[in-house]
Amino acid sequence: MGSLQHFFGVQSRAVSAALTLVATTMLSTAAYTAEKPKELEIGITTYSSGSASVFGVPAREAAVMLAEQLNAKGGIEGVPVKLHFVDEGTGLETLMTEYRRLAEDVGVDVMFGSISSGVCNKIAPLAEDLEVLNFMWDCGTQRIFEDDKYQYVFRTQANATPEVLAPLAYLLKHNPDFKTIAVVNQDYAWGRDSWEIFSNALKTQRPDVEVVAELFPAFGAADFSAEVSRLLALKPDVILSTSWGGDLDTFVRQAKQRGLFDQSKFVLALAESSLERLGDDLPEGVIVAARGDHYFLHPEMLDNEAFKKFNADFKAKTGSYPIYSVYHMVQAFAALEAVYAKAIAANNGEWPDKEQIADAMTGLEYQGFGRPLVIREDGQAVEAQLVGTTIKAEGYPFKVIDKMEIYDGAGITAPVGENSIEWIKKFPADQLKISGTSYSHK
Repeated sequence: MGSLQHFFGVQSRAVSAALTLVATTMLSTAAYTAEKPKELEIGITTYSSGSASVFGVPAREAAVMLAEQLNAKGGIEGVPVKLHFVDEGTGLETLMTEYRRLAEDVGVDVMFGSISSGVCNKIAPLAEDLEVLNFMWDCGTQRIFEDDKYQYVFRTQANATPEVLAPLAYLLKHNPDFKTIAVVNQDYAWGRDSWEIFSNALKTQRPDVEVVAELFPAFGAADFSAEVSRLLALKPDVILSTSWGGDLDTFVRQAKQRGLFDQSKFVLALAESSLERLGDDLPEGVIVAARGDHYFLHPEMLDNEAFKKFNADFKAKTGSYPIYSVYHMVQAFAALEAVYAKAIAANNGEWPDKEQIADAMTGLEYQGFGRPLVIREDGQAVEAQLVGTTIKAEGYPFKVIDKMEIYDGAGITAPVGENSIEWIKKFPADQLKISGTSYSHK
């Protein structure tokens, strides 16, 4: 009898334990699908040191400001955001280590990375391996989605292709009578890729134009005397540079000091971010672009109250007007809000997991402080492009943009599945005779 009692006692405890396990599992599953996290943690890579910090620090300031504003109104669907920053200026090895730490040890929900195209080329496969959602909030290389496919990696602004084709289209329209051209670009992924795009497109539109110099000084160079001397001797009709940040500022100042702007037409595809810093060192008549339609005097946003308030708040906080890296950060936050709202709606009001967020990114529509954007099925956003010419204007101690044109991004972005360079090589001779909406400075 004792043995039977022992047998049934063991059986009873086993059944009870099994039922308890099932109940616990059901409860934990229900909690997982319904319970919101206490915080939505976001890792952001940006330059906080080095010559590129003139570009990265404003974006960091914007992220802090945007997070504070977002949390003040309740966060993302009621969940406050918490930011973690990584300095790209410390070098690729340290950056990748910190990126992995945030993904694996901290367990961030989303990463915003990165500024440098060279860094993004490394981060994209790392993010995919770690299965962490990554918004490429600023880097330009078009190769990311043309060379590989990703589930967790997305770009919330345009890539190099429209960002380079837009200033070329503007040059061909407003200054068509040039016969020679030279390029001065930073020697890394962005500098090389952007010139490859520009030069191949130029060959299709103006095969008569001669490239007289291809100069690629080191990233972070402080002395451009050799490049300036060579350009002074060659006297190209047009000088292109897609350099940015401190490198571009230094090149412009040294070129101005030696009269290079007096003999050549300059096309500076990223110079919107340098206008205020350069002040009188940047002459009038220079073609500048904004890597998107980003400008603190955006002609289509001047009456937008949110735009005006953001610009005023940013100026009060930092002492400077927002630049395009700031507006890229705005777009990343706008995409973040939009995708969580979309995924939650698709999940019957429940908090989504990262796969549901990733799924919701395709076709996502959102808007920062420019024209609306949409994320294509390959993860790439389609973004409008603003280009214009520098002028001196009353009330500003630096040049502003006049004769602006805003081009729709769809027509100058390689279609899904196409390689940009191969797509460009097939351009007919009038491909870049495109119509943009024209505006004058007010």
